[in-house]
Amino acid sequence: QAPAAAPAAKQPAPVTPSPLRGQTVKMTRVRKAIAKHMVESLKVSAQLTTVIEVDVTRVMRLREQAKAGFLAREGVKLSPMPFFVKAAAEALKVHPIVNAKVNDDDTITYHDVENIGIAVDTDKGLFVPVIHGAGDLNLAGIAKKTADLAARTRDGGLKPDELAGGTFTVTNTGSRGALFDTPILNQPQVGMLGIGATVKRPVVVTHPELGETIAIRDMVYLALTYDHRIVDGADAARFLGTVKARLEEGAFEGDLGL
Repeated sequence: QAPAAAPAAKQPAPVTPSPLRGQTVKMTRVRKAIAKHMVESLKVSAQLTTVIEVDVTRVMRLREQAKAGFLAREGVKLSPMPFFVKAAAEALKVHPIVNAKVNDDDTITYHDVENIGIAVDTDKGLFVPVIHGAGDLNLAGIAKKTADLAARTRDGGLKPDELAGGTFTVTNTGSRGALFDTPILNQPQVGMLGIGATVKRPVVVTHPELGETIAIRDMVYLALTYDHRIVDGADAARFLGTVKARLEEGAFEGDLGL
């Protein structure tokens, strides 16, 4: 009997060329504003990025356990983003050097409020609406504000004051699979936290009975860009260490009703 024919190789999806190929177009008003802001940011501050790796297995398990009840109770989906914003807001209270600004008279203002900008990708470009008073909100409050601001940013329904007053920014650079990048500061802020993609990886962990062993864990890179004029590498490492400890501890049960 003749051997069965090998299955046909799967054909790649057809590639559709972009209509922009070969075109020269003017920048939109939004794109010009973004371009100017990015170049000016790099000109006026000494930017450096520090990256750490965080085990968010407990956070991901808590989210999976709580998301159905959270949606029913709060009316919004529970994404991973609020956990990172909450951890950052708490860390900013301990490390205000990252929640500051440099003034023209060579003084430094340390903010006493955590107004956290959330980078939102839209068809028109990148916008950064602000969660005012994020440090005073619980996880549910941050989740609802994040969902509301992101939706209205994409729908064009933001008010001007909702794009102003930020003291720190969080950007989800991993939403398209990037492991990490080096964000450019949103002036006059001196810190921006980039969240990379969460991926499952084999990691050496310490088991109470087995000692060191290898386990599959949910891992993420966090990248903090900071203004080296006032923030030193040790300051950045301390801030990131506080964020890491909060996320790896993962004690969000009270916020999640568990």
